[in-house]
Amino acid sequence: MKINGTLINYYFHCKRQCWLCANRLNMEDESEEVRIGRVIHENMAMDNENSELNVENIKIDKITKEYLVEVKKSDADVQAVKWQVLLYLKILKEKGVERKGKIEFVEKNKQNSKTIYLELTQELEKELELLMEEIEDYIHKKNPSEVLNDKKCNKCSYYSYCYI
Repeated sequence: MKINGTLINYYFHCKRQCWLCANRLNMEDESEEVRIGRVIHENMAMDNENSELNVENIKIDKITKEYLVEVKKSDADVQAVKWQVLLYLKILKEKGVERKGKIEFVEKNKQNSKTIYLELTQELEKELELLMEEIEDYIHKKNPSEVLNDKKCNKCSYYSYCYI
């Protein structure tokens, strides 16, 4: 399986969620949080003709002359979305399209700003390649990691799988 933005995001958010998704156990249709995220993206798509682009196995929320823009409902897991955007920037770069990254949060709870800017440096690109190898190894393990038992599990689309 080729690593996509969802898997890289899940890997940071919860390795178990990453493994379950990579091994074709999809629970997102049952999640209220995922539905809210879809509505945000649908509303954004109606307002902008440059939204939701499919490139290989990734879906880019929006692209401008300067930025690749990823829109997230909340800033709950900045590291996860940061690496997701770096993956998108790398895939675009491989296609000959170089952009900077811009992450826009609809809800700001943990950050000082609703927008974060990123650039894919050579150093980050090397880290990303190592990370992708790490994820590849992880998703091919026989079993997922144990349940996190973290408060973020309460809003996870895999809650019923892990706890019920």
